Order: sequence, then C-alpha cells, then structure tokens
Amino acid sequence: MKKPTSPVADDRIPVIVGIGEIVDRPSDITEGLEPLILLEQALRRAEADSGAKLLGEIASLDIVNFLSWRYRDPEIALSERLGIKPEHAYYGPVGGESPIRYLHEAAQRIARGECSVAAVCGAEAQSTATKAERAGVELPWTPFAHDVPEPKRGAAFQKPTAVKLGVFRPVTVYPFYEAASSAHWGQTPREAMVESGELWSRYSEVAAQNPNAWLKHRFTPEEITTPTADNRLIAWPYTKLQVANPTVNMGAALLMTSLAKARAADIAEDRLIHVWGGASAEEPRDYLIRDQFFQSHPQNAVLKAVMDLVGGDGRAFDAIELYSCFPCVPKMARRTLGLGTDVQPTVTGGLTFFGAPLNTYMTHAACAMVRTLRGGAKLGLLYGQGGFVTKHHGLVLSRQASAAPLAQDSSVQAEADRHRGQVPDFVTEASGKGTVESYTVIYGRNNEVEHGVVMLRTEANARALARVPASDGATLAHLVNLDRTPVGSSGDIVTANDGMLEWRYP
Repeated sequence: MKKPTSPVADDRIPVIVGIGEIVDRPSDITEGLEPLILLEQALRRAEADSGAKLLGEIASLDIVNFLSWRYRDPEIALSERLGIKPEHAYYGPVGGESPIRYLHEAAQRIARGECSVAAVCGAEAQSTATKAERAGVELPWTPFAHDVPEPKRGAAFQKPTAVKLGVFRPVTVYPFYEAASSAHWGQTPREAMVESGELWSRYSEVAAQNPNAWLKHRFTPEEITTPTADNRLIAWPYTKLQVANPTVNMGAALLMTSLAKARAADIAEDRLIHVWGGASAEEPRDYLIRDQFFQSHPQNAVLKAVMDLVGGDGRAFDAIELYSCFPCVPKMARRTLGLGTDVQPTVTGGLTFFGAPLNTYMTHAACAMVRTLRGGAKLGLLYGQGGFVTKHHGLVLSRQASAAPLAQDSSVQAEADRHRGQVPDFVTEASGKGTVESYTVIYGRNNEVEHGVVMLRTEANARALARVPASDGATLAHLVNLDRTPVGSSGDIVTANDGMLEWRYP
C-alpha cells in the first residue's frame, strides 16, 4: 500500500496508535482495583492495541485528576510502576474537559519535536470506594493521602448566597442553563423535556452496544424524563436518568507517537488516527458573574473554531462526542454546530449510561472515537466540558493527515470574550419586583420539594438569587408548569426572617 505524503515532516505529525480501557466489577469489595492499578492496566492494554513496544519510551505522561481516591504524586507512582522517567509528567486539576486538553497538548509536544511517545490516561474507582465507605471496609490500596489538599471544586468558587441556597453543585447549577436556553429558543418546558428525553435515549442506545459501558440498557425518552421512585427528580427539570453517574470503576488510556515513530514500529497505516487540531476557552468560575445563561460564549467560540478546521460546517463530522453531563450541554452544542434534533451525539454512550468516571469520561470517549474512525468514519469531533459550563475544549481527529501543521496556539478566549455582554451587579438585598432570569427546584430523595431557587433581575437590573419555600405551593406550581416557562415572569421580592431573599408569584 502506498503511504500518504504530507508537507509536514513525519517526525512532527502526531498520531494516536493505541487505546486501552478497563471496567472493574469486583464480586467482593476488597478485590476492587484502585485507580492507580486501573491506570497501569489501561496503559498496558493501549500498548497491546498498538502492536508495538512503546510504554518504555513514554516521554510525556498526563494523568487526569482523581476524585475517588487521593494520591501523593500519582504521576511519579505510575512512572515507577511502568519503569519510566518521562520528561513531562503531569497530574492535572479537576475538569471534565481535561482529557481532551491533554491529548491536544501531547500532540502539540510531538509537533514541536519535544517527544515521540506520549500517554494520556485516567481512572476512577468510585463504585468500590463508596461501597467500602458504607460497609466500613478498609481497602488494601495505596494509603489515602489525607495530607494532600483536596482539589478546589464547586463551593470554593461560588458566592455564599449560592452555597446557602444549594445551587453550588453541577446538578443544581446546570438547570439554570436548561431553563434559560429553552426559553430563549421559544420552547415550553414540556417541549424542552421532550428534546432532552429523545437526546438522552440516543445516548443510552450507544451505551447499550458499548462493551465498556457501565449501564447497558436502552431507555425510552419517557423512561428518562418521567419521575418515579427509581428515577427521582433531583433538580428541576432533571431526573436521575438525566444526570452523570460517577459510581463506576473504570480506566482508559491512549498512546500517541509521531508518524515517523509509528512507521518505524510497523504499525499499520489504517490503525493511525491523526490529530488535526482544536480549541479551548473558559467562562468565569463564579457562574453568577456571567452575562447570561441561554448560551456559552466559550462553547460557541470553541465549536466554531473546530468547524473552521473542517470547512466551517458541523455536518462534515462523521462522528461526534458532545459532552453529556446534563442535557443542556449537547443541546446548546448541536445548535452551534448547525445540527438538527436527529443528531447522533455520541460514540461512547454518555455520562449517565456509559458512566461518568468523574473527570475522565472523555478519555473513554477518545478511545471510542479512535475505534469509530478505524471502523470507517473519516472525521471525528471530541467536545469536552468542565465545571459549570466553565471550561471547554474541542479536538478534531481524522483517519487522514491534515494538510496543515498542527497549530500551537489553541486558545479562542479572545473570541469568546468579544461576545460577552454586560454583567449585572450581584446583590443580596433587594425589594420590589423581580423578573425571572432562570430557575430550578431542588428535591429530596423522596421526590418532595426542598425549595425552589430563582435567579432574578431586580428593578435596578441587578442580579439576585431568591428562595421559594416548599410551603409556597402557588409559586412552585408556576415554576414547574410544563406548558409555560416562568422565565421572564415578574413577582415580589421579600426578605425572610433568616435574611435570605424570597420570591413570590404572582
């Protein structure tokens, strides 16, 4: 077979050559594998997949942040297990987009000539860790590094009012985007729910066929969106089957080399997946200092940048992975990509059904994308996201080499910031009328309302968060009306005895 030519030197062309995944379902808690072991096994499987001896030559190693177990210098521990001393060994911060960023950065290192073999890997064992904690069982793992600071998450970046009202976790913040975006698109909550159910059902169909998925079952749209005892409401309008499932044990790894290295190792050309490029941008970590919630400027900038790599048309992608922690994310993304409601949003299965090994889902998605491209698809898009619609990274993969060198500057932050509108002042004291910018209702485990939370614009156009007590049935009914969005409606702002703002309708 004639080898394709490229204007770029073969030793500066990055290609993915090996993928490895492992799913651990131990019959006994104490037999569960810790994340470090899952990492090692995933990497050894990636090497086997490549058909070449590459682990010993890894010069770039990136490990996705663990949350199920805490280690001291895991990049050193893993390197010791593999018998390597990579020049670049990095254990990164929390972020669901991080696997895509690490793949992109590893490809850029190869393009700069800094290394010829790179690895990106991630693993979690939250299922075993949770079961052990509940059973009071001590796991025979590497001792938990209690003296290593816990990574900053959620509440660390949010205003005290948001923390007090319970809207500082992903499951209670993403509904603000869900409500605001669907209202902006002219949908009733019922129409938005139908779209979510159909989209999530499509994710479940792919998970049902993925041998590495945690939950291999195809759910109907109605099963996904209808609250039941087993599918309880968590934060309006999201039920349990619309949120990420982190209680899994999984590991994944990818090996990347230069095209010259791959050819020298006699890896077949049809096994090589090229990295064309990508883009990244971020929102402020405090979501209350964003200009609005019906779209994400960084998401738009990233997706438009990756579309530019394939001619400016989202329909050019044969395979797509849209991050799926909550339905609003792929719903916004597919609109920016110019794709319809019939979009096939995943090659993996989604964070609800495939499973959400916390920060490292997109490592598995990258493995699934490589398989898909090897199987015949030509162009693939990986879109990852972290935080509260905060950090965004997109990456284009292909069976063919790009006609252009891999760009070293991947930030489109300036483009994202250029579209940012005026940010309203946030206030904790207000009175008079308040207009709903977005909202959610938080539920307990018994499907009963704990309280509602509305994001308001005051008469002075400031932004405020206000509570709707569980006892205010009329206002809650207004918030959960499926046939008319409460976004844009006006009600009274009052101050409760505990000093918190409350909102009443009408």
